[in-house]
Amino acid sequence: MRPLTISILVVFLSAAANACNVPVFRYALERWAADPCEVVVFHDGKWTQTQQAFVQQLQTAAVGNSRSANIEVLQQNIADDMDRDMASLWEEQGRRSDVPLPHIVVRSSVAGRTMNHWRGSINDTMQAGLLSSPARHELSQRLLTGHSAVWLVLNSNDEDRNQSVVRLLNEQLKQLGQEIPMPEGIGLPGSELFSDIPLLMKFSVLEIDPSDESEQFLAALLTGFEPDAISSGEPLVVPVFGRGRALEVIPAEQLDAGLIEDLTLFLCGACSCQVKERNPGFDLLMTANWELELFGEGAEELTSQIVAASTISAEPVLIEIPAGSSKKREPAGIDKQSAAPLSNTEAWLSGGIICLVAVVIAIVLGHSTKI
Repeated sequence: MRPLTISILVVFLSAAANACNVPVFRYALERWAADPCEVVVFHDGKWTQTQQAFVQQLQTAAVGNSRSANIEVLQQNIADDMDRDMASLWEEQGRRSDVPLPHIVVRSSVAGRTMNHWRGSINDTMQAGLLSSPARHELSQRLLTGHSAVWLVLNSNDEDRNQSVVRLLNEQLKQLGQEIPMPEGIGLPGSELFSDIPLLMKFSVLEIDPSDESEQFLAALLTGFEPDAISSGEPLVVPVFGRGRALEVIPAEQLDAGLIEDLTLFLCGACSCQVKERNPGFDLLMTANWELELFGEGAEELTSQIVAASTISAEPVLIEIPAGSSKKREPAGIDKQSAAPLSNTEAWLSGGIICLVAVVIAIVLGHSTKI
């Protein structure tokens, strides 16, 4: 049994009786803010005008300001006293005279540990597509128009292998999109939908060329999880959902129809664990005003109501849904799917049955792994 599949099953079993029936991908899109990446700028106080403008651009885009990018900018003059964490990070860069200044390190917390995704001179970083890139822009647009998940494929230098992986994904995802039903009970307390984006079982594949200069940062970030795969000719596959949350980075050699189905069923199943930190995955560095795009001008007020409504209670919480963005949400040729709400009794019975089935599956799988 695959480690990621096991972790997903544990998450499901730990809270299968919850009354939340919103699919995981939609729950994440509406309710989970993206975790920030730290952008650490080491400098000696000497800046060119262009470099200063770039750092100002980063600060303007930071979560605490315009909320358009999930970053936190930290500036550190190497001549000043540093705390232990910053001193250790600077020491990792070599503390040599040949380290170009200003020097940038981008890092984030992944599964409880800090990972450095990028390091380089500020001039290199300006060319690497740190804040945005064509692939991430397309990714955010798909997620905001109703794609349940977008499967990124970071291509390798083996074109035949790349196309084989893309073909497998397209075939399996097309079939799964036609077969997977919506969870029942959407609309009950704790299972509300808050945006006007169509609720669909729709999946797509997005290829990334690692030699594309505008995708250098994203390619470096993904390659950092599986550094040997790309060099050995294996593409990397990354299912992304919510507000740019990557479920896992998977070398193509580990990908098969069964794993694609396992991960898709998890993303499309009822959100059994509403606590983001208990779910697998990590957030990509993205530039998008998710709140405004999802909820329109009343975004801040609605966000506080969503937090309150996410706590399941016996009484329904009535929330007025803003009109949202004026741009067309519904993809051409796609019909919005909906599920008739269950009664409270039916919802709990459904949850109990699901939990029982999950326990049986876990026992069977656990037995099969021993054989």
